[in-house]
Amino acid sequence: MAEEDLTTLTAQLKAAAAAFPSRRAVAVPGKADLTHAALDALVDAAAARLAARAGVRLGHTVALCFPNTVELVIMFLAVIRARAVAAPLNPAYTQEEFEFYLSDSGAGLLLTDLSAANPAAEAAAAKLNLPHSAASLQSSSSPSISLTNLPEDNTTDITAGDEKLLGPNEASDVALFLHTSGTTSRPKGVPLTQRNLAATVRNIRAVYKLTESDATVVVLPLFHVHGLLCSLLSSLASGAAVTLPAGGRFSASTFWANMRGAGATWYTAVPTIHQIILDRHVSRPDPEPLPSLRFIRSCSASLAPAIMSKLETSFKAPVLEAYAMTEASHMMTTNPLPCDGAHKPGSVGLPAGDMELAILSDSGALLPAGTPGEVCIRGANVTAGYSSRTADSTSANAEAFKYGWFHTGDIGVRDPDGYLRLVGRIKELINRGGEKISPIEVDAVLLGCPGVKQAVAFGVPDEKYGEEINCAVILREEEDGKVGEKEVVEFCRKNLAAFKVPKKVFIADDLPKTATGKIQRRVVAQHFLAPPPAAATTAAAKA
Repeated sequence: MAEEDLTTLTAQLKAAAAAFPSRRAVAVPGKADLTHAALDALVDAAAARLAARAGVRLGHTVALCFPNTVELVIMFLAVIRARAVAAPLNPAYTQEEFEFYLSDSGAGLLLTDLSAANPAAEAAAAKLNLPHSAASLQSSSSPSISLTNLPEDNTTDITAGDEKLLGPNEASDVALFLHTSGTTSRPKGVPLTQRNLAATVRNIRAVYKLTESDATVVVLPLFHVHGLLCSLLSSLASGAAVTLPAGGRFSASTFWANMRGAGATWYTAVPTIHQIILDRHVSRPDPEPLPSLRFIRSCSASLAPAIMSKLETSFKAPVLEAYAMTEASHMMTTNPLPCDGAHKPGSVGLPAGDMELAILSDSGALLPAGTPGEVCIRGANVTAGYSSRTADSTSANAEAFKYGWFHTGDIGVRDPDGYLRLVGRIKELINRGGEKISPIEVDAVLLGCPGVKQAVAFGVPDEKYGEEINCAVILREEEDGKVGEKEVVEFCRKNLAAFKVPKKVFIADDLPKTATGKIQRRVVAQHFLAPPPAAATTAAAKA
Protein backbone atom coordinates (compact mmCIF):
# COMPACT_ATOMS: atom_id res chain seq x y z
CA MET A 1 0.00 0.00 0.00
CA ALA A 2 1.36 3.43 -0.97
CA GLU A 3 2.46 5.76 1.83
CA GLU A 4 -0.10 8.39 0.80
CA ASP A 5 -2.86 5.83 1.46
CA LEU A 6 -1.74 5.32 5.08
CA THR A 7 -3.28 8.50 6.46
CA THR A 8 -5.53 6.54 8.82
CA LEU A 9 -4.49 4.27 11.64
CA THR A 10 -6.86 1.61 10.33
CA ALA A 11 -5.09 1.62 6.96
CA GLN A 12 -1.71 1.15 8.63
CA LEU A 13 -3.04 -1.79 10.64
CA LYS A 14 -4.66 -3.35 7.56
CA ALA A 15 -1.39 -2.98 5.63
CA ALA A 16 0.54 -4.73 8.42
CA ALA A 17 -1.99 -7.58 8.55
CA ALA A 18 -1.72 -8.02 4.77
CA ALA A 19 2.09 -7.92 4.80
CA PHE A 20 2.64 -10.15 7.87
CA PRO A 21 -0.51 -12.29 8.22
CA SER A 22 1.10 -15.23 10.00
CA ARG A 23 3.33 -13.31 12.40
CA ARG A 24 2.31 -12.94 16.04
CA ALA A 25 0.33 -9.79 16.81
CA VAL A 26 -0.97 -10.11 20.39
CA ALA A 27 -0.25 -12.75 23.02
CA VAL A 28 -1.37 -13.29 26.60
CA PRO A 29 0.61 -16.06 28.36
CA GLY A 30 -1.64 -19.04 28.92
CA LYS A 31 -4.66 -17.50 27.20
CA ALA A 32 -4.25 -16.18 23.67
CA ASP A 33 -1.81 -16.01 20.80
CA LEU A 34 -3.21 -14.14 17.78
CA THR A 35 -1.56 -13.57 14.43
CA HIS A 36 -2.03 -10.30 12.59
CA ALA A 37 -4.48 -11.98 10.20
CA ALA A 38 -6.49 -13.47 13.08
CA LEU A 39 -6.60 -10.16 14.93
CA ASP A 40 -7.71 -8.33 11.80
CA ALA A 41 -10.54 -10.82 11.25
CA LEU A 42 -11.70 -10.56 14.85
CA VAL A 43 -11.68 -6.77 14.67
CA ASP A 44 -13.72 -6.67 11.47
CA ALA A 45 -16.21 -9.17 12.87
CA ALA A 46 -16.62 -7.28 16.14
CA ALA A 47 -16.98 -3.97 14.30
CA ALA A 48 -19.73 -5.42 12.12
CA ARG A 49 -21.53 -6.78 15.17
CA LEU A 50 -21.35 -3.38 16.92
CA ALA A 51 -22.76 -1.73 13.82
CA ALA A 52 -25.50 -4.31 13.23
CA ARG A 53 -26.64 -5.01 16.78
CA ALA A 54 -25.68 -1.92 18.80
CA GLY A 55 -26.26 0.65 16.09
CA VAL A 56 -22.72 2.00 16.40
CA ARG A 57 -22.09 4.50 13.62
CA LEU A 58 -19.77 7.32 12.55
CA GLY A 59 -19.26 9.75 15.42
CA HIS A 60 -20.86 7.59 18.11
CA THR A 61 -18.81 7.29 21.30
CA VAL A 62 -18.21 3.92 22.95
CA ALA A 63 -16.64 3.85 26.41
CA LEU A 64 -14.28 0.97 27.21
CA CYS A 65 -13.48 -0.06 30.78
CA PHE A 66 -11.01 -2.94 30.76
CA PRO A 67 -7.76 -4.03 32.35
CA ASN A 68 -4.98 -4.70 29.79
CA THR A 69 -6.63 -7.69 28.12
CA VAL A 70 -6.82 -9.02 24.60
CA GLU A 71 -10.54 -8.18 24.70
CA LEU A 72 -9.66 -4.51 25.13
CA VAL A 73 -7.32 -4.62 22.12
CA ILE A 74 -9.96 -6.23 19.91
CA MET A 75 -12.85 -4.02 21.02
CA PHE A 76 -10.85 -0.79 20.85
CA LEU A 77 -9.84 -1.55 17.28
CA ALA A 78 -13.38 -2.68 16.45
CA VAL A 79 -14.88 0.58 17.68
CA ILE A 80 -12.61 2.73 15.53
CA ARG A 81 -13.00 0.30 12.60
CA ALA A 82 -16.76 0.98 12.82
CA ARG A 83 -15.88 4.70 12.47
CA ALA A 84 -16.99 5.32 16.04
CA VAL A 85 -15.07 7.03 18.84
CA ALA A 86 -13.31 4.91 21.47
CA ALA A 87 -13.17 6.39 24.97
CA PRO A 88 -10.96 4.16 27.19
CA LEU A 89 -11.54 4.72 30.92
CA ASN A 90 -9.46 3.95 33.98
CA PRO A 91 -11.04 0.94 35.75
CA ALA A 92 -10.01 2.46 39.09
CA TYR A 93 -12.44 5.38 38.83
CA THR A 94 -15.21 5.75 41.40
CA GLN A 95 -18.85 5.73 40.33
CA GLU A 96 -19.00 9.53 40.43
CA GLU A 97 -15.91 9.77 38.27
CA PHE A 98 -17.36 7.28 35.79
CA GLU A 99 -20.56 9.33 35.64
CA PHE A 100 -18.59 12.44 34.76
CA TYR A 101 -16.37 10.82 32.12
CA LEU A 102 -19.23 8.87 30.52
CA SER A 103 -21.35 12.02 30.33
CA ASP A 104 -18.57 14.31 29.19
CA SER A 105 -17.49 11.99 26.40
CA GLY A 106 -21.07 11.62 25.18
CA ALA A 107 -20.81 7.84 25.42
CA GLY A 108 -23.76 5.87 24.08
CA LEU A 109 -22.48 2.40 25.03
CA LEU A 110 -20.25 0.96 27.74
CA LEU A 111 -18.05 -2.05 26.95
CA THR A 112 -16.36 -3.99 29.75
CA ASP A 113 -14.46 -7.26 30.19
CA LEU A 114 -16.72 -10.20 31.04
CA SER A 115 -14.06 -11.70 33.32
CA ALA A 116 -13.34 -8.44 35.18
CA ALA A 117 -16.59 -7.00 36.49
CA ASN A 118 -16.53 -3.31 37.42
CA PRO A 119 -19.52 -2.49 39.66
CA ALA A 120 -18.71 1.25 39.75
CA ALA A 121 -18.66 1.57 35.95
CA GLU A 122 -21.77 -0.56 35.56
CA ALA A 123 -23.64 1.42 38.23
CA ALA A 124 -22.68 4.68 36.52
CA ALA A 125 -23.90 3.38 33.16
CA ALA A 126 -27.18 2.21 34.72
CA LYS A 127 -27.72 5.61 36.35
CA LEU A 128 -27.14 7.31 32.98
CA ASN A 129 -29.33 4.74 31.16
CA LEU A 130 -26.42 3.64 28.96
CA PRO A 131 -26.52 0.16 27.44
CA HIS A 132 -23.74 -2.11 28.64
CA SER A 133 -22.10 -5.07 26.92
CA ALA A 134 -19.30 -7.33 28.15
CA ALA A 135 -16.71 -8.92 25.86
CA SER A 136 -14.95 -12.25 26.13
CA LEU A 137 -12.51 -14.02 23.81
CA GLN A 138 -13.60 -17.60 23.19
CA SER A 139 -10.56 -19.88 22.98
CA SER A 140 -10.75 -22.44 20.23
CA SER A 141 -9.08 -23.38 16.99
CA SER A 142 -11.09 -20.52 15.49
CA PRO A 143 -11.09 -17.69 18.07
CA SER A 144 -14.20 -15.54 18.35
CA ILE A 145 -15.46 -12.72 20.53
CA SER A 146 -18.62 -13.08 22.59
CA LEU A 147 -20.60 -9.92 23.43
CA THR A 148 -23.43 -9.93 25.97
CA ASN A 149 -26.64 -7.92 25.99
CA LEU A 150 -26.63 -6.65 22.44
CA PRO A 151 -30.18 -6.13 21.09
CA GLU A 152 -31.62 -9.27 19.50
CA ASP A 153 -28.32 -11.05 20.04
CA ASN A 154 -27.67 -12.15 23.61
CA THR A 155 -24.22 -13.71 24.09
CA THR A 156 -23.79 -14.58 20.43
CA ASP A 157 -20.35 -15.57 19.21
CA ILE A 158 -18.88 -13.35 16.54
CA THR A 159 -17.40 -15.43 13.80
CA ALA A 160 -17.79 -13.36 10.65
CA GLY A 161 -18.05 -9.70 9.74
CA ASP A 162 -20.38 -8.01 7.31
CA GLU A 163 -18.31 -5.46 5.38
CA LYS A 164 -21.50 -3.88 4.00
CA LEU A 165 -22.10 -2.38 7.43
CA LEU A 166 -18.66 -0.79 7.62
CA GLY A 167 -17.78 2.20 5.51
CA PRO A 168 -14.13 3.04 4.84
CA ASN A 169 -12.31 4.89 7.60
CA GLU A 170 -11.35 8.46 6.75
CA ALA A 171 -8.52 10.59 8.12
CA SER A 172 -10.98 13.10 9.59
CA ASP A 173 -12.87 10.46 11.63
CA VAL A 174 -12.56 11.12 15.36
CA ALA A 175 -11.26 7.79 16.64
CA LEU A 176 -10.13 8.38 20.23
CA PHE A 177 -11.53 10.53 23.04
CA LEU A 178 -9.40 11.07 26.13
CA HIS A 179 -9.40 13.55 28.98
CA THR A 180 -6.53 15.70 30.08
CA SER A 181 -6.62 17.45 33.43
CA GLY A 182 -6.72 21.22 33.67
CA THR A 183 -5.82 23.53 36.52
CA THR A 184 -8.64 26.05 36.25
CA SER A 185 -11.49 23.73 35.24
CA ARG A 186 -12.60 20.14 35.20
CA PRO A 187 -10.70 17.71 32.94
CA LYS A 188 -10.87 18.68 29.26
CA GLY A 189 -12.00 16.33 26.51
CA VAL A 190 -9.44 15.72 23.77
CA PRO A 191 -10.76 14.28 20.48
CA LEU A 192 -8.09 12.65 18.32
CA THR A 193 -8.68 11.73 14.69
CA GLN A 194 -7.50 8.82 12.59
CA ARG A 195 -5.05 11.31 11.02
CA ASN A 196 -3.69 12.30 14.45
CA LEU A 197 -3.15 8.68 15.49
CA ALA A 198 -1.67 7.67 12.14
CA ALA A 199 0.82 10.56 12.32
CA THR A 200 2.04 9.66 15.81
CA VAL A 201 2.31 5.96 14.96
CA ARG A 202 4.26 6.82 11.81
CA ASN A 203 6.64 9.04 13.81
CA ILE A 204 7.18 6.42 16.52
CA ARG A 205 7.83 3.67 13.99
CA ALA A 206 10.30 5.83 12.09
CA VAL A 207 12.34 7.19 14.98
CA TYR A 208 12.69 3.81 16.75
CA LYS A 209 12.97 1.82 13.50
CA LEU A 210 10.23 -0.62 14.52
CA THR A 211 9.80 -3.61 12.19
CA GLU A 212 8.02 -6.96 12.13
CA SER A 213 11.07 -8.42 13.93
CA ASP A 214 10.41 -6.39 17.07
CA ALA A 215 8.44 -7.42 20.13
CA THR A 216 7.52 -5.76 23.41
CA VAL A 217 5.61 -6.34 26.65
CA VAL A 218 2.97 -3.79 27.61
CA VAL A 219 3.53 -2.61 31.17
CA LEU A 220 1.42 0.56 31.03
CA PRO A 221 -2.38 0.89 31.12
CA LEU A 222 -3.93 1.07 27.67
CA PHE A 223 -6.38 3.79 28.74
CA HIS A 224 -3.39 6.19 28.49
CA VAL A 225 -1.85 7.37 25.22
CA HIS A 226 1.62 6.19 26.31
CA GLY A 227 0.78 2.49 26.45
CA LEU A 228 -1.92 2.65 23.78
CA LEU A 229 -0.07 4.57 21.05
CA CYS A 230 3.55 3.63 21.68
CA SER A 231 3.50 0.07 23.05
CA LEU A 232 0.43 -1.30 21.31
CA LEU A 233 -0.59 0.52 18.15
CA SER A 234 2.89 1.39 16.87
CA SER A 235 3.89 -2.25 17.29
CA LEU A 236 0.82 -3.60 15.51
CA ALA A 237 1.21 -1.13 12.64
CA SER A 238 4.80 -2.36 12.22
CA GLY A 239 3.79 -6.00 12.01
CA ALA A 240 5.53 -6.48 15.36
CA ALA A 241 4.38 -8.48 18.39
CA VAL A 242 2.87 -7.33 21.68
CA THR A 243 2.53 -9.37 24.86
CA LEU A 244 0.00 -8.44 27.55
CA PRO A 245 0.75 -9.69 31.08
CA ALA A 246 -1.58 -12.37 32.41
CA GLY A 247 -4.18 -10.74 34.63
CA GLY A 248 -4.07 -7.52 32.66
CA ARG A 249 -1.69 -5.65 34.94
CA PHE A 250 2.05 -5.05 35.23
CA SER A 251 3.88 -7.32 37.64
CA ALA A 252 7.56 -6.84 38.41
CA SER A 253 7.81 -10.50 39.44
CA THR A 254 6.84 -11.76 35.96
CA PHE A 255 8.23 -8.92 33.85
CA TRP A 256 11.49 -10.49 32.68
CA ALA A 257 9.90 -13.91 32.20
CA ASN A 258 7.32 -12.25 29.95
CA MET A 259 10.04 -10.34 28.12
CA ARG A 260 12.05 -13.50 27.48
CA GLY A 261 8.95 -15.42 26.43
CA ALA A 262 8.00 -12.65 24.00
CA GLY A 263 11.49 -12.36 22.54
CA ALA A 264 11.24 -8.68 23.43
CA THR A 265 13.55 -6.20 21.75
CA TRP A 266 12.40 -3.07 23.64
CA TYR A 267 9.93 -1.73 26.18
CA THR A 268 8.61 1.66 27.26
CA ALA A 269 7.57 2.74 30.76
CA VAL A 270 7.29 5.65 33.15
CA PRO A 271 10.23 6.30 35.52
CA THR A 272 8.40 4.78 38.48
CA ILE A 273 8.12 1.41 36.74
CA HIS A 274 11.73 1.60 35.54
CA GLN A 275 12.75 2.12 39.16
CA ILE A 276 10.67 -0.84 40.36
CA ILE A 277 12.13 -3.13 37.68
CA LEU A 278 15.66 -1.92 38.42
CA ASP A 279 15.33 -2.28 42.21
CA ARG A 280 14.02 -5.83 41.90
CA HIS A 281 16.76 -6.81 39.46
CA VAL A 282 19.71 -5.47 41.46
CA SER A 283 18.37 -6.77 44.79
CA ARG A 284 18.16 -10.38 43.63
CA PRO A 285 21.09 -12.60 44.59
CA ASP A 286 20.65 -14.37 41.26
CA PRO A 287 19.57 -11.74 38.68
CA GLU A 288 17.30 -13.08 35.97
CA PRO A 289 18.70 -13.56 32.46
CA LEU A 290 17.84 -10.67 30.20
CA PRO A 291 16.72 -10.59 26.58
CA SER A 292 18.87 -8.65 24.11
CA LEU A 293 17.22 -5.22 23.90
CA ARG A 294 17.70 -2.66 21.14
CA PHE A 295 16.58 0.17 23.43
CA ILE A 296 14.56 1.10 26.50
CA ARG A 297 12.22 4.09 26.35
CA SER A 298 11.16 6.36 29.22
CA CYS A 299 8.34 8.88 29.02
CA SER A 300 5.47 10.65 30.86
CA ALA A 301 7.65 12.01 33.69
CA SER A 302 11.23 13.15 34.19
CA LEU A 303 13.87 10.41 34.46
CA ALA A 304 16.80 11.21 36.72
CA PRO A 305 20.14 10.91 34.87
CA ALA A 306 21.47 8.68 37.66
CA ILE A 307 18.61 6.23 37.16
CA MET A 308 19.17 6.30 33.40
CA SER A 309 22.80 5.37 33.94
CA LYS A 310 21.88 2.47 36.24
CA LEU A 311 19.30 1.18 33.77
CA GLU A 312 21.79 1.23 30.92
CA THR A 313 24.47 -0.49 32.99
CA SER A 314 22.12 -3.14 34.39
CA PHE A 315 20.11 -3.92 31.26
CA LYS A 316 22.81 -3.26 28.64
CA ALA A 317 20.67 -1.11 26.35
CA PRO A 318 20.44 2.62 25.60
CA VAL A 319 17.70 4.44 27.51
CA LEU A 320 15.90 7.00 25.36
CA GLU A 321 13.92 9.64 27.21
CA ALA A 322 10.92 11.12 25.40
CA TYR A 323 8.33 13.88 25.92
CA ALA A 324 4.63 13.49 25.21
CA MET A 325 1.11 14.62 26.01
CA THR A 326 -2.44 13.63 25.21
CA GLU A 327 -3.14 16.61 22.95
CA ALA A 328 -0.25 15.52 20.70
CA SER A 329 -1.53 11.92 20.44
CA HIS A 330 1.40 11.08 22.71
CA MET A 331 4.94 11.63 21.39
CA MET A 332 6.41 15.07 20.68
CA THR A 333 10.16 14.63 21.16
CA THR A 334 12.57 11.78 21.86
CA ASN A 335 16.24 11.05 22.10
CA PRO A 336 17.33 9.14 18.99
CA LEU A 337 18.69 5.64 18.68
CA PRO A 338 22.51 5.57 19.01
CA CYS A 339 22.87 5.01 15.26
CA ASP A 340 21.05 8.30 14.58
CA GLY A 341 22.63 10.60 17.15
CA ALA A 342 23.47 11.16 20.79
CA HIS A 343 21.01 10.53 23.58
CA LYS A 344 21.57 13.16 26.22
CA PRO A 345 20.73 12.51 29.89
CA GLY A 346 18.44 15.23 31.23
CA SER A 347 17.15 16.01 27.74
CA VAL A 348 13.89 14.80 26.16
CA GLY A 349 15.51 14.87 22.75
CA LEU A 350 14.53 16.15 19.31
CA PRO A 351 11.15 16.67 17.61
CA ALA A 352 9.78 13.34 16.42
CA GLY A 353 9.29 12.78 12.71
CA ASP A 354 7.64 15.65 10.88
CA MET A 355 6.40 17.42 14.02
CA GLU A 356 7.49 21.06 14.49
CA LEU A 357 8.61 22.48 17.84
CA ALA A 358 9.39 26.03 18.93
CA ILE A 359 10.27 27.87 22.13
CA LEU A 360 8.13 31.00 22.29
CA SER A 361 8.06 34.07 24.50
CA ASP A 362 4.85 35.33 26.14
CA SER A 363 4.29 37.52 23.09
CA GLY A 364 4.73 34.65 20.63
CA ALA A 365 8.27 35.54 19.54
CA LEU A 366 10.56 32.66 18.57
CA LEU A 367 13.35 32.35 21.13
CA PRO A 368 16.91 31.28 20.27
CA ALA A 369 18.79 28.27 21.62
CA GLY A 370 19.71 28.64 25.27
CA THR A 371 16.76 30.90 26.10
CA PRO A 372 13.91 29.36 28.13
CA GLY A 373 10.32 29.85 27.05
CA GLU A 374 7.10 27.96 26.49
CA VAL A 375 7.34 24.72 24.51
CA CYS A 376 4.97 24.95 21.52
CA ILE A 377 4.25 22.39 18.81
CA ARG A 378 2.32 21.80 15.62
CA GLY A 379 1.86 18.87 13.26
CA ALA A 380 -0.55 16.25 11.99
CA ASN A 381 -0.42 14.48 15.37
CA VAL A 382 -1.86 17.48 17.29
CA THR A 383 -5.56 17.65 18.17
CA ALA A 384 -7.62 20.31 16.41
CA GLY A 385 -8.97 21.48 19.76
CA TYR A 386 -10.66 20.55 23.00
CA SER A 387 -14.14 19.06 22.93
CA SER A 388 -17.06 21.48 22.73
CA ARG A 389 -18.48 19.59 25.72
CA THR A 390 -15.74 21.11 27.86
CA ALA A 391 -17.32 24.04 29.68
CA ASP A 392 -14.56 26.52 28.85
CA SER A 393 -13.55 25.01 25.50
CA THR A 394 -13.72 28.32 23.62
CA SER A 395 -11.33 30.10 25.95
CA ALA A 396 -9.22 26.96 26.43
CA ASN A 397 -8.76 26.59 22.67
CA ALA A 398 -8.02 30.26 22.19
CA GLU A 399 -5.33 30.07 24.87
CA ALA A 400 -3.89 26.75 23.71
CA PHE A 401 -3.58 27.65 20.01
CA LYS A 402 -2.25 31.22 20.11
CA TYR A 403 0.15 32.40 17.39
CA GLY A 404 -0.54 29.33 15.24
CA TRP A 405 1.06 26.88 17.68
CA PHE A 406 -0.26 24.52 20.34
CA HIS A 407 1.02 25.68 23.74
CA THR A 408 2.04 22.84 26.04
CA GLY A 409 2.22 24.88 29.24
CA ASP A 410 5.76 23.60 29.85
CA ILE A 411 8.88 25.75 30.04
CA GLY A 412 11.84 24.44 28.09
CA VAL A 413 15.13 25.38 26.50
CA ARG A 414 16.84 23.96 23.40
CA ASP A 415 20.59 23.48 23.14
CA PRO A 416 22.58 24.37 20.00
CA ASP A 417 21.94 20.86 18.63
CA GLY A 418 18.18 21.30 18.97
CA TYR A 419 17.74 18.96 21.97
CA LEU A 420 14.98 20.02 24.36
CA ARG A 421 15.36 20.22 28.12
CA LEU A 422 12.31 20.86 30.29
CA VAL A 423 12.91 23.27 33.13
CA GLY A 424 9.48 23.87 34.63
CA ARG A 425 5.73 23.92 34.16
CA ILE A 426 3.37 26.80 33.67
CA LYS A 427 0.46 24.56 34.50
CA GLU A 428 0.00 23.28 38.02
CA LEU A 429 -0.75 19.69 37.13
CA ILE A 430 0.61 17.15 39.57
CA ASN A 431 2.60 14.46 37.72
CA ARG A 432 2.54 11.37 39.94
CA GLY A 433 4.56 8.70 38.17
CA GLY A 434 3.12 9.69 34.82
CA GLU A 435 -0.45 10.10 36.11
CA LYS A 436 -1.49 13.72 35.53
CA ILE A 437 -3.71 14.91 38.39
CA SER A 438 -5.68 18.15 38.37
CA PRO A 439 -5.39 19.78 41.82
CA ILE A 440 -8.67 21.60 41.08
CA GLU A 441 -10.45 18.26 40.84
CA VAL A 442 -9.02 17.16 44.19
CA ASP A 443 -9.92 20.55 45.72
CA ALA A 444 -13.56 19.98 44.77
CA VAL A 445 -13.66 16.63 46.58
CA LEU A 446 -11.91 18.02 49.65
CA LEU A 447 -14.43 20.83 49.87
CA GLY A 448 -17.20 18.24 49.89
CA CYS A 449 -15.76 16.58 52.98
CA PRO A 450 -17.91 17.25 56.08
CA GLY A 451 -16.16 19.69 58.37
CA VAL A 452 -13.80 21.14 55.74
CA LYS A 453 -14.12 24.89 55.24
CA GLN A 454 -11.25 25.58 52.82
CA ALA A 455 -8.90 23.27 50.98
CA VAL A 456 -6.07 23.24 48.48
CA ALA A 457 -4.20 20.33 46.88
CA PHE A 458 -0.62 20.61 45.67
CA GLY A 459 2.29 18.55 44.43
CA VAL A 460 5.41 17.83 46.44
CA PRO A 461 8.68 16.18 45.32
CA ASP A 462 8.70 12.42 45.82
CA GLU A 463 11.62 10.05 45.35
CA LYS A 464 9.51 7.19 43.97
CA TYR A 465 6.83 8.93 41.89
CA GLY A 466 8.55 12.20 40.98
CA GLU A 467 5.67 14.06 42.60
CA GLU A 468 3.15 13.08 45.25
CA ILE A 469 -0.09 14.82 46.15
CA ASN A 470 -0.56 16.60 49.49
CA CYS A 471 -3.27 18.96 50.64
CA ALA A 472 -3.96 21.57 53.28
CA VAL A 473 -7.39 22.14 54.80
CA ILE A 474 -9.01 24.60 57.19
CA LEU A 475 -11.71 23.00 59.33
CA ARG A 476 -14.97 24.56 60.39
CA GLU A 477 -14.72 25.68 64.01
CA GLU A 478 -17.49 23.38 65.17
CA GLU A 479 -15.66 20.38 63.65
CA ASP A 480 -12.24 21.08 65.19
CA GLY A 481 -11.22 17.93 67.02
CA LYS A 482 -13.85 15.80 65.28
CA VAL A 483 -12.28 15.76 61.81
CA GLY A 484 -8.61 15.11 61.20
CA GLU A 485 -6.20 13.73 58.60
CA LYS A 486 -7.66 10.21 58.85
CA GLU A 487 -11.22 11.35 58.15
CA VAL A 488 -10.19 13.57 55.21
CA VAL A 489 -8.19 10.76 53.61
CA GLU A 490 -11.04 8.27 54.08
CA PHE A 491 -13.46 10.70 52.42
CA CYS A 492 -11.09 11.12 49.48
CA ARG A 493 -10.72 7.36 49.11
CA LYS A 494 -14.48 7.08 48.68
CA ASN A 495 -14.66 9.84 46.08
CA LEU A 496 -11.40 9.71 44.12
CA ALA A 497 -9.37 7.10 42.28
CA ALA A 498 -6.62 5.77 44.55
CA PHE A 499 -3.79 7.56 42.72
CA LYS A 500 -5.49 10.94 43.33
CA VAL A 501 -5.87 10.54 47.11
CA PRO A 502 -3.56 12.94 49.05
CA LYS A 503 -0.69 11.16 50.77
CA LYS A 504 -0.56 13.75 53.53
CA VAL A 505 -3.11 16.20 54.91
CA PHE A 506 -2.03 19.36 56.71
CA ILE A 507 -4.58 20.89 59.09
CA ALA A 508 -4.06 24.67 59.05
CA ASP A 509 -5.46 27.81 60.68
CA ASP A 510 -5.03 29.91 57.54
CA LEU A 511 -3.80 29.63 53.95
CA PRO A 512 -1.78 32.12 51.88
CA LYS A 513 -4.10 34.09 49.58
CA THR A 514 -3.92 36.83 46.97
CA ALA A 515 -5.48 40.25 47.49
CA THR A 516 -8.65 38.95 45.84
CA GLY A 517 -8.86 36.00 48.25
CA LYS A 518 -7.61 33.33 45.85
CA ILE A 519 -5.53 30.65 47.54
CA GLN A 520 -1.96 30.71 46.21
CA ARG A 521 -1.36 27.05 45.46
CA ARG A 522 2.39 27.27 44.88
CA VAL A 523 2.93 29.43 47.96
CA VAL A 524 0.96 26.91 50.01
CA ALA A 525 3.20 24.11 48.74
CA GLN A 526 6.34 26.06 49.62
CA HIS A 527 4.90 26.92 53.01
CA PHE A 528 4.31 23.35 54.07
CA LEU A 529 7.47 21.95 52.49
CA ALA A 530 9.70 24.48 54.25
CA PRO A 531 7.66 26.23 56.97
CA PRO A 532 8.96 29.67 58.03
CA PRO A 533 9.73 30.37 61.69
CA ALA A 534 6.60 30.30 63.85
CA ALA A 535 6.91 33.98 64.73
CA ALA A 536 6.94 35.03 61.09
CA THR A 537 4.06 32.98 59.78
CA THR A 538 0.38 33.65 59.71
CA ALA A 539 -0.49 30.10 58.74
CA ALA A 540 0.92 27.61 61.22
CA ALA A 541 0.14 23.97 60.58
CA LYS A 542 -1.19 21.88 63.39
CA ALA A 543 -0.08 18.67 61.75
